[in-house]
Amino acid sequence: MIKSILSFVLLLCLGFGGSVSAQSQMTDQQVLEYAMEGLKAGKDQRVIASELARRGVTRAQAERVKKLYEQQIQSDGDSENDVTLSGTEQVENRLRTQLKEVSPFTFELDTLQRDSLNRENRIFGRNIFNSRNLTFEPSINLATPPNYRLGPGDEVIIDIWGASQNTIREQISPDGTINVPELGPINLNGMTVAKAESYLKEALSKIYADQSNQIRVTLGNGRTIQVNVMGEVVQPGTYALSGFSTVFHALYRAGGMSDIGSLRNVQLVRNGKKIATVDVYQFILKGQTHDDIRLQEGDVIIVPAYEALVKVSGNVKRPMRYELKKDETLSTLLKYAGGFSSDAYTKALRIVRQNGQEYQVKTVENPDFSVFTLQDGDVITAEAILDRFENKLEVRGAVTRPGIYELSGRLNTVRELVNKADGLLDEAFTGRAVLYRERPNKTREVKQIDIQALMAGTIPDVPLQKNDVLYVPSIHDLQDLGDVEIFGEVALPGTYPYADNMTLEDLVIGAGGLKESASVVRVDVSRRIKDPKGTTTGRETGEMFSFGLKDGFVVDGQPGFVLQPYDQVFVRRSPAYQAQQNVSISGEVLYGGTYSLTHKNERLSDLLKKAGGPTEFAYVKGSKLIRRANPEEKARMRDIVEMMRKELGAGALDSMGLKVENTYTVGIDLEAALKNPGGANDIVLREGDSIAVPEYVSTVKISGAVMMDNTVAYTPGKSVKYYLSQAGGYSQSAKKSKKFIVYMNGQIAEVKGSGKNQIEPGCEIIVPTKQRKPNAFNNIIGYASSFASLATMFATLTNLIKN
Repeated sequence: MIKSILSFVLLLCLGFGGSVSAQSQMTDQQVLEYAMEGLKAGKDQRVIASELARRGVTRAQAERVKKLYEQQIQSDGDSENDVTLSGTEQVENRLRTQLKEVSPFTFELDTLQRDSLNRENRIFGRNIFNSRNLTFEPSINLATPPNYRLGPGDEVIIDIWGASQNTIREQISPDGTINVPELGPINLNGMTVAKAESYLKEALSKIYADQSNQIRVTLGNGRTIQVNVMGEVVQPGTYALSGFSTVFHALYRAGGMSDIGSLRNVQLVRNGKKIATVDVYQFILKGQTHDDIRLQEGDVIIVPAYEALVKVSGNVKRPMRYELKKDETLSTLLKYAGGFSSDAYTKALRIVRQNGQEYQVKTVENPDFSVFTLQDGDVITAEAILDRFENKLEVRGAVTRPGIYELSGRLNTVRELVNKADGLLDEAFTGRAVLYRERPNKTREVKQIDIQALMAGTIPDVPLQKNDVLYVPSIHDLQDLGDVEIFGEVALPGTYPYADNMTLEDLVIGAGGLKESASVVRVDVSRRIKDPKGTTTGRETGEMFSFGLKDGFVVDGQPGFVLQPYDQVFVRRSPAYQAQQNVSISGEVLYGGTYSLTHKNERLSDLLKKAGGPTEFAYVKGSKLIRRANPEEKARMRDIVEMMRKELGAGALDSMGLKVENTYTVGIDLEAALKNPGGANDIVLREGDSIAVPEYVSTVKISGAVMMDNTVAYTPGKSVKYYLSQAGGYSQSAKKSKKFIVYMNGQIAEVKGSGKNQIEPGCEIIVPTKQRKPNAFNNIIGYASSFASLATMFATLTNLIKN
């Protein structure tokens, strides 16, 4: 997403940049960082593009920055498909695959390994010249270096104190001179600051002859120099830099090295002669800056193509690509890679090489690391140590300290291993222990040991080998003591470990005791049928015991009932227990608020009586019931959503704004319910119901596939056509043959004929939209899509389908 937005910003720059005449002082990397920071800060894309254009970003630079961003995304390993492998690396990967097929220690290329592969394909040191935190900008707070050579544009400050007081500030002219009053022009071009100070002292002594006068020369504002950066850099060209700038700063301004640029052989040419060769690795690895030479006017920095690029992967501390100089050895490469990782096989390295005709595999032993020279394209792999132990023993089971121990001269028999583990536990089954042994061909065998006789010395001790595992069973391991379970009206229902002599009371207490809703006259225990000597299938599949509980959890009729393994206890809910169930009523009633249901099948009319009845301003016929959806109803709503998703697609469904809701409207006729209490319209309430009794509403709303949604005054006796004309009539997509009226009480009716007798105050006339592919389901969706919510649709969908 960020990639596409940033590309759009840069494309906007192409449009803005053509009309801007100012020259950009921003490098490509700085332009990229500016755009990304703006996006993160929430700036509009066009605002960012306009700001970059005002800073002088041209069309050509915007195109370069776009390519630079795409290259960085690729080099950062944004996805596994972004990594392009050379032929040598592909051969190395095939070798790894073959090794996995023949090795008994198989492994998978998981996410961590894929990340490692992306990291390995980066070139070490390449990123320092496009890092936002490492600009190599010269510090303006440092004192002027004594060896700094003055030139045109530098400001020279001459301070004189002592017998005379004076300060002279002069900028060196293009011909290399400054104009000193009473002395005239003085040539300082090419002099160091130290030499210029000595020279000026001698010249000024003619004016300030007193011996007590002191003269000091410092540099004010430094000049700007122009240097050329050529060769394999991202943005070759001429750059205006501070006079204090060094080679590294110039490389940073040029965007760093290109894909084939060298980090080890950067050349500085001055006055046509090569005066220095800069090795960036010396700075990265050793912090040496003596090669980072200060630049002068007209200097040329040339970055040639690399001489050799090799890749080191596997178990080294920094697996990456590295640039090597001619005749550098494997030992040097290991230093660049940080050395072997702790789990590396250090005795040899594998190298895949091209010889001009085909690939070669070389295995280099450790003593030859310092003499084996590398070539361009080599892929070096450090393998991991074997996933096994040379001296491991293990003891498990009924010993005091089970675990892993060392096979040694002092610990090499079964008795010594048991004693090392602080002996056997009391519950150890000493008649037979098991020794698991690995043969040389990696198959396993099992030896049985009479551990009691061995520890007593009546049978010979058994010698141990590496990877032996001794298992001493417990008497509990040989018994099937399954857990017991308790369900129902207890504080902590669940599974509990079985214990000898555990009673029903013990389990109830351990489960936190009975809940308030628990029945004390019915607690059931289910027990398995167990007959280890049986030879036929019985008709019975289980046993059931029922008990009553008294105070203190004493079992009524059979106190102290002892449980057995795998018993299940069911504490039933008392049929006489009822928690409060609340409903609410609001609007035009005398005493609105929350009320508790006091008897089964309490109805609408009963709640109105509790609330004192409707007020004189109430529009009883428009009363609405909001019902809380139970899990079954929510499941049905989700089924409707899924059905619509399959039929219409997720995009169309999202545009409708339908979702599963916690409540829905139930269409009621409160007026009829009050006239005939207990009748069909006087529906039964349930917990969470909320009734709203509105005031009289004298308007009618028209919406859906009309020219403009509208709300107009209710006029008795007017037809649906009259109200539709108040909304501008049908729209082109209207389904004229089907219209619906949604009443204030939540009921929905299809318009029949002119609809004169159907329209009531506060109702809403809905015109659905035509469907392109008509079928029964799409017709329903067309109707339902005009409703306010999925809950409303759910409440009426059944009736619509029937119609």
